[in-house]
Amino acid sequence: MTITEIGRQAKEVTGIIGIIGSAKKEEGLKAAAAALLEGEAEILSANQDDVIKATAAGMSQGLIDRLELTPKRIEDMAEGLLSVAALEDPVGEVISMKMRPNGLTIGQKRVPLGVVGIIYEARPNVTADAFGLCFKSGNAVILKGGSDALESNKAIVKWLRTGLSRAGLPENILQLITDTDREKTKEFMRLREYVDVLIPRGGAGLIKSVVDNSTIPVIETGTGNCHIFVDESADFDMALDIIFNAKTQRIGVCNACESLLVHRAVAAQFLPLLNQRLLTKSVEIRADQEACKIVKDFVPATEEDWGTEYLDYIVSLKLVDSVEEAISHINRYNTKHSEAIITNDYNNAQKFLNEIDAAAVYVNASTRFTDGYEFGFGAEIGISTQKLHARGPMGLKELTTTKYIIYGNGQIRP
Repeated sequence: MTITEIGRQAKEVTGIIGIIGSAKKEEGLKAAAAALLEGEAEILSANQDDVIKATAAGMSQGLIDRLELTPKRIEDMAEGLLSVAALEDPVGEVISMKMRPNGLTIGQKRVPLGVVGIIYEARPNVTADAFGLCFKSGNAVILKGGSDALESNKAIVKWLRTGLSRAGLPENILQLITDTDREKTKEFMRLREYVDVLIPRGGAGLIKSVVDNSTIPVIETGTGNCHIFVDESADFDMALDIIFNAKTQRIGVCNACESLLVHRAVAAQFLPLLNQRLLTKSVEIRADQEACKIVKDFVPATEEDWGTEYLDYIVSLKLVDSVEEAISHINRYNTKHSEAIITNDYNNAQKFLNEIDAAAVYVNASTRFTDGYEFGFGAEIGISTQKLHARGPMGLKELTTTKYIIYGNGQIRP
């Protein structure tokens, strides 16, 4: 099937999915979740094929972690669909309704975007998450996953479409582009006649490619060079627990901590403790010259390290003299994703919250919470790091737009 035919088929079903009620959407999501669990063996087998090929090709440990599925991860995918099914349907919500002096009543109503295209890398869980959120918000979705996860995605989509069919819904609500030719991907990026918005999920290279080549409006979901700043008033035990969680709980995700800033006043006491804690997970710490003098295990950092998203057991570290210097460094090198301060100083906490330019800013908590599920949105379509339309975890409301609805009783414009 050609890319154009896929787009046309998706556009054709928007008239159906855009107006079906919440009860039918819930039925479809429950059927899709049940089908995923039914197809677990086939999905895991397909995923193992992908993992074996990726390992042989030298894929990094962090990316393998993103690619690999387990029975628990498939169960989580199904649970994610059920969570989305239980969420309030945003479609049809009337946001405001006001009467004008001429008697016209003007309001705004939430409506689906239409056809959502998603281009993403080797993360097969995105396949189910994207479908669930797009479907619940009344959108058809066209997926273009990475070639490394092709067999996994094909199996997942097969069973999701099976669920839709069993619920009496058109399978073309969800479509997967299986052609791995890069020219086909570029063709997809220019399918403006049929696709209303394009969302890239992946590394900086993928996102830049989509932004540079797409003629479809793009919502950027950015990479995550996330920082944690340990202020001079920080509780050391809290700081160590948060950093350990943010860096090592799962390394191949965009909300993992990649860079540390430590106030120089506490460096001599804190850095040996930090090194001891991170060594339990064999984390390499690439630090500035002064920090390397305090802990001999540290590796000298380069300028490139301050802006790197490692997705590995590596973290950069720099000493600073103040919260102001920390904020300046973060705003220079971050990717506008998630940033945290560990502090017991209220004024420093407020200054950090007010002046850091990022989608999510934390005080005394791990950056790993920047996630649609953790924010109460169910699954997420991605973390938007841009400032137009949506910012931060994108749930159901972020996959809708609005239209004005106007009630009159015969008014004409003079």
